[in-house]
Amino acid sequence: MDQIFENTATAFALKTDSELERAYFLFKMISNEPLVKMGSVITNFAFKAHLPVESLIKATVFDHFCGGVNERDCLPVVDRMWEKGVSSVLDYSVEGKEEEDPFDTATEIILTILDFVKEKDAIPYAVFKPTGFGRFALYQKISEKKELTTKEEAEWQRVVNRFDKVCKKAHDLEVSLLIDGEESWMQDAADDLAEEMMRKYNKKKRIVFNTLQTYRWDRLPYLKALHERAVKDGFFVGMKVVRGAYMEKENDRAQEMGYTSPICKTKQETDDNFNATIAYMVDNLDVLSIFSGTHNEESCYRLMELMEEKGIAKNNDHIWFGQLYGMSDHISYNLAAHGYNVAKYLPFGPVRDVMPYLIRRADENTSVAGQTSRELSLLKKERKRRKM
Repeated sequence: MDQIFENTATAFALKTDSELERAYFLFKMISNEPLVKMGSVITNFAFKAHLPVESLIKATVFDHFCGGVNERDCLPVVDRMWEKGVSSVLDYSVEGKEEEDPFDTATEIILTILDFVKEKDAIPYAVFKPTGFGRFALYQKISEKKELTTKEEAEWQRVVNRFDKVCKKAHDLEVSLLIDGEESWMQDAADDLAEEMMRKYNKKKRIVFNTLQTYRWDRLPYLKALHERAVKDGFFVGMKVVRGAYMEKENDRAQEMGYTSPICKTKQETDDNFNATIAYMVDNLDVLSIFSGTHNEESCYRLMELMEEKGIAKNNDHIWFGQLYGMSDHISYNLAAHGYNVAKYLPFGPVRDVMPYLIRRADENTSVAGQTSRELSLLKKERKRRKM
């Protein structure tokens, strides 16, 4: 298969010269791990001390990795990407709240986004994080099969109701809804709830999608068992397949608490697990739908090859490729130019509230070997092509 991801003219067609320079500057910064760690500490301190850093962050990191402070803000970005055949997934990226009000607010925002999805062909999916709808510790307690207090049972029912409210609306509007994956020690409760929603709302169409983090060695057996239940009980399964975002945290906790880490021992094992999961899903498209969320070029080529081998159309609605806004444009825009279904996760939210997400993005970029240097080399190539 031709090396389509080398085409930087297509990859960066939407970037002005100044946006290209900003991207180059940001990835240069991100490539310096001590600088990222120091920047994270300083940024957190600046926000806590109410220093006026918001406009600086908005003009640099925020504008590169986020679509705006609210969903309407994102629409110009959505429309620009759609001109190049790249869809958007509006992602309300406010993390780590503990109170009920933000959970209700997040639910209302997702309900609004579902209307956007219905209205705009450019937005094929909505998405939410389980901890956007309920406390992390509550998911954890249920995952550990601990008894809930009466108060916690009522709290959990509210979480279930939030899930049901958004999944029902997605079903009624006939639009798809992605549920993000989180840390392994709270994930069982989220998985069970996602399956409950699939059983209820995926009877006729693939509406509800859960997430498989394939850096966990137990995820393919989990998918196979879920697939069996889906065949037996008559519902469809949608899955976003990713490698995973919490590796260091997962390994540190396993070591600290003395249990076997749920994470694959090597990068190669994770790659193999991701590719095996995708291959299994391609073999079972009658029941399964794939949202392949990856910045790994080899995995994208592998899925393209599988589709070609099996005579699956590039625009088959049960296979989507996904990347994050601000990253891997060489993958997204070149795939779209060749006729594949591609969507960019487009985070949004108030600058202050989105900071945990942005810091995690920067940390991930420094810890993924080769990711940042690849971005930099392509940006350099495009700057040279433009004679900048």
